[in-house]
Amino acid sequence: MRPSSLVLVGLLVLLGAAAVVLGEGDDSPGLQGVGVLLVLGGVVVAVRSRRSRR
Repeated sequence: MRPSSLVLVGLLVLLGAAAVVLGEGDDSPGLQGVGVLLVLGGVVVAVRSRRSRR
């Protein structure tokens, strides 16, 4: 995995996790949903980057 992809994945996962935690404290299902989508987006970027390398 390229370093730029690794940084992007890390940022997406951290930002998504923070959104889920903050959404839980504020009881905001919308923010939690955005957080889950960000985490899933990070996973998709990681998988696509890994597959394109083969």
